[in-house]
Amino acid sequence: MQRKDFIKSLGILGATALTTKGFTTPLNSAQSPIKLKKGLGYWMIQEEISVLEKFKLVKDLGFDGIEFNSPLDIPIKELLEARDKTGVEIPSTVNKDHWGKPLSDPDPAVRKFTIDSVAKSLEETKELGGSTVLVVPGVVNENVSYKTAYDNALDSIKKLIPYAEKTGIQIGIENVWNNLFLSPIEAKDFLDKINHPLVGWYFDLGNILRYGWPEHWLEVLGDKVLKLHVKEFSRKIMNEQGLGKGFNVELAQGDVNWAKVMQTIKNINYKGEYLTLEVNGGDRTVLKKLSEQLDGILKS
Repeated sequence: MQRKDFIKSLGILGATALTTKGFTTPLNSAQSPIKLKKGLGYWMIQEEISVLEKFKLVKDLGFDGIEFNSPLDIPIKELLEARDKTGVEIPSTVNKDHWGKPLSDPDPAVRKFTIDSVAKSLEETKELGGSTVLVVPGVVNENVSYKTAYDNALDSIKKLIPYAEKTGIQIGIENVWNNLFLSPIEAKDFLDKINHPLVGWYFDLGNILRYGWPEHWLEVLGDKVLKLHVKEFSRKIMNEQGLGKGFNVELAQGDVNWAKVMQTIKNINYKGEYLTLEVNGGDRTVLKKLSEQLDGILKS
């Protein structure tokens, strides 16, 4: 299952100055503003228009960047043309094979397949002018023990370091309800074992509400946070309607304490630039609403 399909299956709904280069948000009157940019996933743009027209659309709505699944199914030349004509950046990609064929799989051939796939994503991201590839490092389930998944994930990420060094592109590890890395201390320890400047965390601010608080994770991961995904989650809805239903809440209407999150982002001196939406998208009207909701979060 590709990551975007996994996310969709959960039913996700999805003073300051806005500029063409990002959003300046004063998080504390005693501190200097932090400059953040607004992004969204390409798959969220659900209008039957050309690639270039989609880039123009998101620019009109106030977004600065688009994130793509990789390896790409759109020619790089076409994406670069759209990027250069609109000024909309492509800051990151999400590897699309890491969930269905995990880097933690007991089968070495499966792990090799996804190592090669992530290597391709690193190359493509460099060509696109981005900086980070999101990688889910492993999945624990009934047939794959925690120890097996952890050990194989560690080995696979280490094997990817030469590809990261060759391209200069970061590997952003993310946990997405994969039953691996259930605390920020463990996540930080995993990164410390790898101990490489091109390997860090792509942190999802909404996913973590199932078993934690995003500001706690940000505090521990600190400068290891490479990029941030934005979504919302309601524990009340989760408890009353079922686990995945917790995502069925509008941005800023759930349990993410955005004021605390934004202050912590400032405190850790986050340098990843982007807050990238990863929620159910739609047409221009839906995306406009999401852009405005993200503006509100940036003002928190």
